[in-house]
Formats: sequence, C-alpha cells, structure tokens
Amino acid sequence: MSIHVAPTGGAPMETIGSARAVAGRGLEGDRYYKKLGTYSSLPGSGRAVTLIESEALEALQRDYGINIEAAQARRNIVTHAVALNHLVGREFTVGAIRLRGMRLCEPCAHVEKLAASGILRGLIHRGGLRAEVLSSGMIQVGDRIAASAAML
Repeated sequence: MSIHVAPTGGAPMETIGSARAVAGRGLEGDRYYKKLGTYSSLPGSGRAVTLIESEALEALQRDYGINIEAAQARRNIVTHAVALNHLVGREFTVGAIRLRGMRLCEPCAHVEKLAASGILRGLIHRGGLRAEVLSSGMIQVGDRIAASAAML
C-alpha cells in the first residue's frame, strides 16, 4: 500500500508514509480535504479518498505498454490484493479507519492529461474506488485493508 496527496488540483501527488483521515473530509493535506481539487465545486460523493489497485497499474503496463508510478495514478491510496470494485456501497477499513465505497473512480481526460496518454482507455472499469471517510484517525503504509463479514 502507498499513500499520496496533492496540495491543490493539478499539483503533483506527493508520496507520504502516513496521513490523518478526517470523517466527512478526507486526508489532511490533500486537495479535496481543502476543497481545492479540480472537481471540488461540482456535486458528487466519494471525493474524500480515492483508491486504486496496484494490479490495475501493472495491467496498464502489460496490456497497453503504459508505465506510470503509483503517484501518477492520482489516487490517494494504492492497494495490493484488494478487489476495490467489490467495495462499492460497502464499509471497509484501512487500518483502524472506517470508509464507505461510494462509486467507481473511472479515469477522466483530466487525469490522462496529467499522467500519460492512453490511461483513459487502459483504466476503464479498473480506475479505482471513490470513498467517504466514516471515522477519523491515522492511516499508514502497511495498514491492512479489509471488509468484515459484519459490514457486507
């Protein structure tokens, strides 16, 4: 797992070792927490935290020859061995923090412009998950991501 934030919309993502998640807001220091994200002024849920599978980035390289670093995906959390599409509408945890998967995080022309040509097509239906933060606390690299049976 890796964690990434950007101070403003369009700014490069910074890789960090830990972040404070705030219920109803997102990750401290991130553009959407500060309401400075590219889409902050538009209605829509799930902008607090975004996640993407490392396997999706590997498939992007394998299937389309596009190699991007985790931070270039412009998602807050890059996971490993977690089926994010299955978490839409469900609660899950990152370490001790509770989140709710709101909707898929399909790639857009804006992220393609910032990252690499071709990722729009290469990440369709595997661009990650948009989530809301339900409980506040710290997350850090290495935290386990899980949906308990009671939450499903």
